[in-house]
Amino acid sequence: MPTIDDTLRVLRDVFGYPGFRPGQEDVVSAVLCGEDVLAVMPTGAGKSLCYQLPALVRDGLTVVVSPLIALMRDQVSALRTNGVEAGALNSSNTLEEADRVRAGLREGTLKLLYVSPERLGVEAVVEGLARRGVSLLAIDEAHCVSQWGHDFRPDYARLGDVRRRLGDVQTMALTATADAATRDDIAQRLFPTAPTIFVHGFDRPNLRLAMSPKTDGPRQIAAFLGKHRDESGIVYCATRNTTETLAAKLVDLGYRALPYHAGLEQAVRQANQDTFLQEDGVVMCATVAFGMGIDKPDVRFVAHAAMPKTIESYYQEIGRAGRDGAPADTLTLYGLDDMRLRRQQILESQAPEEVKRVEYRRLDALVSLCEAPRCRRQTLLAYFGETTEPCGHCDLCEGGVTLFDATREAQMILSAIARTGERFGSEHIVSVLLGDTTEQVRRFGHDTLKTFGVGTGRPKTEWRALIRQIYAAGLIANDLTGYGSWSITERGDAVLRGRETVTLRADVLAPKETKKAKRAQTLQDSGMASDPLLKALKALRTRLAKEENVPAYVIFTDRTMIDIAERRPDTTSALNACHGVGAAKLARYGEEILATVRGAG
Repeated sequence: MPTIDDTLRVLRDVFGYPGFRPGQEDVVSAVLCGEDVLAVMPTGAGKSLCYQLPALVRDGLTVVVSPLIALMRDQVSALRTNGVEAGALNSSNTLEEADRVRAGLREGTLKLLYVSPERLGVEAVVEGLARRGVSLLAIDEAHCVSQWGHDFRPDYARLGDVRRRLGDVQTMALTATADAATRDDIAQRLFPTAPTIFVHGFDRPNLRLAMSPKTDGPRQIAAFLGKHRDESGIVYCATRNTTETLAAKLVDLGYRALPYHAGLEQAVRQANQDTFLQEDGVVMCATVAFGMGIDKPDVRFVAHAAMPKTIESYYQEIGRAGRDGAPADTLTLYGLDDMRLRRQQILESQAPEEVKRVEYRRLDALVSLCEAPRCRRQTLLAYFGETTEPCGHCDLCEGGVTLFDATREAQMILSAIARTGERFGSEHIVSVLLGDTTEQVRRFGHDTLKTFGVGTGRPKTEWRALIRQIYAAGLIANDLTGYGSWSITERGDAVLRGRETVTLRADVLAPKETKKAKRAQTLQDSGMASDPLLKALKALRTRLAKEENVPAYVIFTDRTMIDIAERRPDTTSALNACHGVGAAKLARYGEEILATVRGAG
């Protein structure tokens, strides 16, 4: 049986990495011991290596279920560049590629085969793989298996049957986003008995988290991008039209910006994606149709021009930044219109009521994150059941918010909720506070309450924001099984009775532009961005990527480029010692890299 030392040798010789990232060794060891595994690891933690390493040190074929053709293509290219026999079964294969894959399967030389879940729904494909024999089934983006996952796909739900038809093959499932309910559902759908589960945390400490109320979206996005000239990044937009209009505005401001959405012609969409993958300094303005299949590790920023659908979606989308482990920046804009639209979408969907209730809870959790008064990372990780100290480098830790003692305002809201019997939602509570004699207020006699009209000193929009904030602070709970009525929690009762105080954010009551962007930490690698050698190395990488028609990171990642620029190797052995330079890449690109280093003096 192969040992963990065997995988370390492959890690160094094939991939050029000196050792495991946190969490990888435990997962790889379990797979080598023959265990079924469910691994939840943050994006950028190196999930792919957790099945690639066992595949390379063991006999047999590893079948990898991957959701998108683009992702398969890029991963196969990266493996083959490292000298690994890998292939894919999908509709984009050329005749030459299809012949190579069939020959590799027939002769037993193919180590990894990437297949879409849809292709595994074809009877002949599963039967052929069963006859060939499969030693490991690896299911990437496994949250798609679960009805509670944020991106459920019916073809994924049938993979439990595929596993059985492949002879109850050893199976591992990997995802970056799965809460406890989703993990349980994945385990029940895929595995006959409970798998070994690894949850290696959701924290991405290299990502700076920031959120801001939306005032002038295009201007706010442009200000954010001002910190990231000549860097690659993604701006997520809510509509197809917005991707095109925002890209045009950014082009006028001197950025190399491209749109991406499902309504573009296939050739245009593919060309824009290839440009983003092969070149540096490209801003992709995209709908969420862009991203799952993008494994570009040197994305330096992700911005949301509108509020994401859920915290899971937010986490997945910002996770496309900084996969190389270097610092990356995020910004999310949100507004009441976004919240109302999302609630309306849930209400009008054809989903069962139980699913709708879960979606409402997820929306409320996202709103709480947007308006959180404490460390952004603490609030995000708390949603996934983790605790952490204040991170020190999110927008809230950096002091980009104004706090005030909101105990009196909170007591007004809590009193109105209590006196109306904890049976009403936000709009009714706001009407009571403002003294609005609506039909419902009159019908229930709430115009006679002591709290009727006590809040006329603030406008309706501020009371709505205050209610959302005390919900985020845990003072009130929302009943989604009924009509969205508010009830008072134990902590809320303590505030109402004067035993505790509460501090809330003033900046989200009347949003306005601040100097936060100017104060924000610059995340570019200090001094390296303007290094002539680094620029020359990136220019070489761009040329090679275009010649080979692969993403730039398949040649070398940013981290490798920076390491070479810092070390300035002058021999092949010195170059081999740089991060991410394995034997195959050394032989393939070593002379040109060394010539570039020598040319830069």
